[in-house]
Amino acid sequence: MQVAIPLFPRFTALDAVGPYEVLQRVPDAEVIFVGHRRGEVRSDNGMLGILCDARFDEVSEPDVLVVPGGIGTRMLLDDAELLDWVRNAHTHTRFTASVCTGSLLLAAAGLLDGLTASTHWSAVDLLEHLGARYVQQRVVEHLPQRIITSAGVSSGIDMALRLVELLADAETARAIQLLIEYDPQPPFDSGALTKAGEDVRRRAAQLRH
Repeated sequence: MQVAIPLFPRFTALDAVGPYEVLQRVPDAEVIFVGHRRGEVRSDNGMLGILCDARFDEVSEPDVLVVPGGIGTRMLLDDAELLDWVRNAHTHTRFTASVCTGSLLLAAAGLLDGLTASTHWSAVDLLEHLGARYVQQRVVEHLPQRIITSAGVSSGIDMALRLVELLADAETARAIQLLIEYDPQPPFDSGALTKAGEDVRRRAAQLRH
């Protein structure tokens, strides 16, 4: 089973690495990072580089597609090569998924027209402009359409564990959750807009730039 994760300049690292850490543990799974060209791609702050092992034209029929987000998605909303690849890959996938603002690319490719979807809270207006209907959930499923979207950054791990359940079974998903010791107990309870006060929202907006 081949899992393709596309990378692009200024992607958010955990959007890609979180699902990778989960899905690479599925028996018989091969996770491949793919991009416009082979070689290193730097994350949104430029501090981390990950290697693309294949070009888009070399990975045409993945079983699973997981599109990460990041500020770099905004520069790709009219990228014909990437969007055509996403559309064509989706015709072959068992599931097509996104993390954070990766849903913008699914929407730009026409895969979310009229569907509910999740994304990072900062990109809600843009997601809806692209034809999706935002809902404030960590993971949003449309199994008949084989599409799953997840909210910002950390929710990609939740989404990947759900994918394991769909691809294998719940016991395997639980076992992988144990292996990565994913047992969130954050020291603060401000991980959603509904939980964050105005001061926290203002500071978050400052840190985004």
